[in-house]
Amino acid sequence: MKSNIGTIIKKECSRFFGDKTMFFTNVIMPGFLIYIIYSLMGDFFMKSDVDEEPTIVYVENMSETMRPILETLPYKYVTSDFNATSIKSDLSKKEQNYVFLAFPAQFDSIINAYSSDSVHASSNVSIFYNSTSDKSKEAYYLLSETLNHWEEGVCNLFNINEITKENLRYDMASDEDVIRNYFGELIPLLMLMMVFSGCMAIVPASIAGEKERGTLATLLVTPLKRSELALGKVLSVTLFTMLSGLSCFVGMMLSLPKLIHADELGLSTSMYQTSDYVALLLIILSTVLVITSLSSILSAKVTSVKAASSLMVPLMVICLFVGMLPMMMSDISNAPYLFLIPVFNSVQSMAMALEQEMTATILLITLISNCLYALGLVWVLTKMFNSEKVMFSK
Repeated sequence: MKSNIGTIIKKECSRFFGDKTMFFTNVIMPGFLIYIIYSLMGDFFMKSDVDEEPTIVYVENMSETMRPILETLPYKYVTSDFNATSIKSDLSKKEQNYVFLAFPAQFDSIINAYSSDSVHASSNVSIFYNSTSDKSKEAYYLLSETLNHWEEGVCNLFNINEITKENLRYDMASDEDVIRNYFGELIPLLMLMMVFSGCMAIVPASIAGEKERGTLATLLVTPLKRSELALGKVLSVTLFTMLSGLSCFVGMMLSLPKLIHADELGLSTSMYQTSDYVALLLIILSTVLVITSLSSILSAKVTSVKAASSLMVPLMVICLFVGMLPMMMSDISNAPYLFLIPVFNSVQSMAMALEQEMTATILLITLISNCLYALGLVWVLTKMFNSEKVMFSK
């Protein structure tokens, strides 16, 4: 019995370790991807923390009691020579990277006169911010947490951002800006997920599956040009993936108002114009061309659907990580040269289209670069189809 078990283990280990592709994608690649992605995240966030200017906090009626505590935070405080009304008005503009902190008059006197034996009315400390800005939102949360933590050690001396007749809201971002920012963070990631689900459903079966069944070898010996075969494969897969992506996109756009409870909050997605949808459609189409072309190359390299699906997993992980960037940081640079980077350019362009910040230059750079990448990948796929070693390998 033991010898039989040993024989089976030896056979399975020989099959697994003998398949270099399977061993690499299932053993080496996961750890390598985690190392690369986490290293890039660490370097990026560290570089951002070092290079960026500190967030400005405008303070009205600065409390001398709270000043030593506030100065432990990594912010630049401006306590004079500013107009509070103008600061709050400017803060409503998108992507303002500061907050406005207002202490009540005689705040220090109230704190110093506190006695645990008497009843005191709570004062209100106001923190105005813009939730569409990473810096402003982060400063708001850190200031709130710091003040609340200090107060917990004393008593209920004050409240933070209490709703009053004078101040009904403290997030100065408009409702439309909130919607745009929400969609710009969420939809690019979801669209990439839909594109990859379509690719993984059809690409391995279209190329690696035909190699596995032997039908691709039959096509290769016909008078059909191999360049035509490669282009036909990519275009047919692209069409299917595009239809799948469009279906998911339409369903997602129709469901998002209900997802964010638009009717209850009085919000609407009607601020999007036809040009925004056209730009988004073109970006998605060009992205599908790139992803399906690259997936086809990976599929052509192996001889089974299972191996092709395994090879596509690392690609999916990388692309989905890139798709999460708008969710992790909304203040990414929009320098034109960055839109030459495949996948990243598509994610950022989709986010800009949904946030209605798209420019003709950025759109053209993204579309042209994606089309050129797709053509280059189809050329590589044609070369692989012309290689007998690749096409007829076992």
